[in-house]
Amino acid sequence: MSSGIQVRELRKSYGRHMVLKGLDFQIRAGEIFALLGINGAGKTTTLECMEGLKKYDSGTITVKGKTGIQLQSASLPAHIRPMEAVKLFAKWNKAKPDDSMLEALCIKEMEKSLYIQLSTGQKRRLHLALALVGNPDIIFLDEPTAGLDVAGRLSLHEQIRKLKSQGKTIVLASHDMAEVEALCDRIAILNDGKIVFCGTPSELTDKVGKKYVIHVKTQQGDRTLETDSIEDTLLSLLSELKHRGIGVSDIKVDRGTLEQHFMEMAGRAEK
Repeated sequence: MSSGIQVRELRKSYGRHMVLKGLDFQIRAGEIFALLGINGAGKTTTLECMEGLKKYDSGTITVKGKTGIQLQSASLPAHIRPMEAVKLFAKWNKAKPDDSMLEALCIKEMEKSLYIQLSTGQKRRLHLALALVGNPDIIFLDEPTAGLDVAGRLSLHEQIRKLKSQGKTIVLASHDMAEVEALCDRIAILNDGKIVFCGTPSELTDKVGKKYVIHVKTQQGDRTLETDSIEDTLLSLLSELKHRGIGVSDIKVDRGTLEQHFMEMAGRAEK
């Protein structure tokens, strides 16, 4: 698969503090790629360098295609109307607004409202519409569903999947691990200015370990255990409880979440 973005030996410092320490990764054309990192890991700086919003000290960033950026917040005038904003962005991009895209994002339904009157979900959809006005090949989404209710999140997820089906490359920054797991083909984890993992969510699980969580309710209270082997742990635990004469009233097994795997990887990198 061809590359949409290539990052090679990317370095960036603020004064004496080096934030990015020689990043190397590529984002494939047509995939949804998430960039993850705890606060201070360098995620925002990396995104801004790829978007062309921030200068970097050394290295190369190759972007193959036209980009559109949906920021978490936009500095639109409070009293501008959504379609006025769309037409303004279309003029800047020397493009004609796509009526089917505007209809899918329900932009025309907000036509009579002022920007200041829009709900969080409506603003998110408008920001995405503005990012798409120029029909970009690569779309940067920064926390696209932050502050949305369940219905709004599901609606926006559907739009993101439609963009992928159209061959768009999507770079996603999100703190919502369930969202990342549901949408993304691959993820990169930054820690202390370095890439400590790059691959699919399932590859992260394989690298870290399955990390099942077993909840056991007994006559003497509840117990919770983490394990990579359900069978061995359960057999050992039940044998112990039986030997001690402790009855078991309920057993529940949860698969480790992507968030747990992410924190495990970040923790390993810090050691």
